[in-house]
Amino acid sequence: MSDIEALHPSARRVAETLVSRGVHGPFFEFQASTKSAADAARALECEVGAIASCLVFALDEEPVVIIKSGASRVDTEKFAMLAGGEVVRQATPDEVRSATGQPIGGVSPSNWPADLPVYIDDSLAQYERIWSACGTPNAVFATSFDELRTLTGATVLTLQ
Repeated sequence: MSDIEALHPSARRVAETLVSRGVHGPFFEFQASTKSAADAARALECEVGAIASCLVFALDEEPVVIIKSGASRVDTEKFAMLAGGEVVRQATPDEVRSATGQPIGGVSPSNWPADLPVYIDDSLAQYERIWSACGTPNAVFATSFDELRTLTGATVLTLQ
């Protein structure tokens, strides 16, 4: 479904914020989970690489968000070097919820309790349309690399 009013209340709040910031979507919510990039790609009938996964990491124990292609993994050593940090680890589920207010698999690039440093992998730029979570593990929205970069103020890195 693409009607914002029909979205889960958490997804609807994210979608309303995104629309107010110029994002047009469309917005979809699925009965089945789109928590993993593979699940989302199957539901959307797109390449797994076109899924923009918003992952929370701790860079020197401070939360950061890395937006990466669903087809890739984060090389934490390379990321630490590029971001100028010492130690990087994936955040725990509790840390993800605390930093973003959203669950793992549903982290959107918006509606966090506080601003976080955001990094985006340039491999997503090859896709005209990319899909990102919309605040729940079942909701997604369409965007573009440039729109997502502008929306988040992300630093572009080559993580692959």
